Amino acid sequence: MRHYSPSREFVIIKVMKLSQLFTKTTRENPKDETSVNAQLLERGGFIYKNSAGIYTFLPLGWRVMQKIAGIIREEMAKIGGIEMFMPALVEKKYLDATGRWEVEVGFKIANDHAVRRGSTSTRLSLYEVEPLSNFVLGWTHEEVLTAIASRFVSSYKDLPFAAYQIQTKFRNEPRAKSGLLRGREFMMKDLYSFHASEDDLWRYYEDVKGAYHKIFHRCGLKAIYTIAAGGTFTAENTHEFQVLADIGEDTIFICDKCEYAENKEISKLMNNGQCPKCKGKIVERKSIEVGNTFPLGDKYSKAFDLKFVDEKGESHLVIMGSYGIGLGRVMGALVEIHHDDEGIIWPEAVAPFKVHLLALEGTEKSGDEIYEKVLHSGIEVLYDDRMDKSAGEKFTDADLIGCQLRFVVSEKTLQKKSVEVKRRGEKDAKLIELDNIVDILL
Repeated sequence: MRHYSPSREFVIIKVMKLSQLFTKTTRENPKDETSVNAQLLERGGFIYKNSAGIYTFLPLGWRVMQKIAGIIREEMAKIGGIEMFMPALVEKKYLDATGRWEVEVGFKIANDHAVRRGSTSTRLSLYEVEPLSNFVLGWTHEEVLTAIASRFVSSYKDLPFAAYQIQTKFRNEPRAKSGLLRGREFMMKDLYSFHASEDDLWRYYEDVKGAYHKIFHRCGLKAIYTIAAGGTFTAENTHEFQVLADIGEDTIFICDKCEYAENKEISKLMNNGQCPKCKGKIVERKSIEVGNTFPLGDKYSKAFDLKFVDEKGESHLVIMGSYGIGLGRVMGALVEIHHDDEGIIWPEAVAPFKVHLLALEGTEKSGDEIYEKVLHSGIEVLYDDRMDKSAGEKFTDADLIGCQLRFVVSEKTLQKKSVEVKRRGEKDAKLIELDNIVDILL
């Protein structure tokens, strides 16, 4: 575990003054972007669009991603998930084993035929030993981890276990659009579990389901557990976690009473029909998929001869499951759900900072003192100390960036030995005495 001294942590947080942040907000929506998440995240300086479906997470955006990742790590630990990290380059032999090399979802690496053979360059030496055309940018890692597990699993005593990573994935998405909701390069948490029996798989499957609901709830989303079809991952029915939203590209049928749901692609349910579980009314809704779970069975263990010996000395194939969460999709869905005409309204758990502190003209010295006081109390604070911005510009940026609490220091509030405190999304502000500002944050 990595440890930071208090002074080290203070230095990391202290640099977050808007005067020192190289990114800037913009007033106009980016061209050719119609989704709310793309518009607000780019305008607020959270992301930069490099290409269609490919984004840089700028300092504010990366803090949000880290908050989401932190929640995921906490809930994965509670169900025994062990974090690891696998390579982004996946060799052909792994996907050949399951017949997925030819699946048209991965970006394959091509040789540079312009380089003369016989050259002594390091690059050609690499091609000579292992042609890069034998690799794909990783779009999934079932095969890779199954191959790894085959080296370490031999007995029932080695099972069950679950390992996960948070890593960049690459998919050849032909319709990259809607900001972070449909990308070609994106962050994913992928978890894989290994079991001695189907019963144990389904026990853990339910554990993951519970953990996922906690993750999405903590982030600020209500996710609907939805039955879906199989596909390139598994031939069986799978399950998705869908967030209701008009911009969503999925369509689900959901019971308005018990929330039983099926993806329209596999469903025999009908809008205004009757729920097969509770007889409630079925409604058709658009939604955003933010997570999924797959019962893999022995599909991958067969391909890699992943077996274990039971208590009786008999050999069996390991039973597997895989479970994914798209961190960028979570971030995009949060903005789609939590915003108003002025900007983003981040739920507190994932906001880039807990407090956005504004020092208006003539109060810079007092603003600096309050900033230091809040920092020394361990509170994350984004300080708008810019001297060249009007009060109106600072208020506008605070609403756009969307931290939960806004502190305003003005000559008027200082006369009352107070700061103005307003919660994002609420109309009314109140004055808090300077001596009490830390107490209301802890």
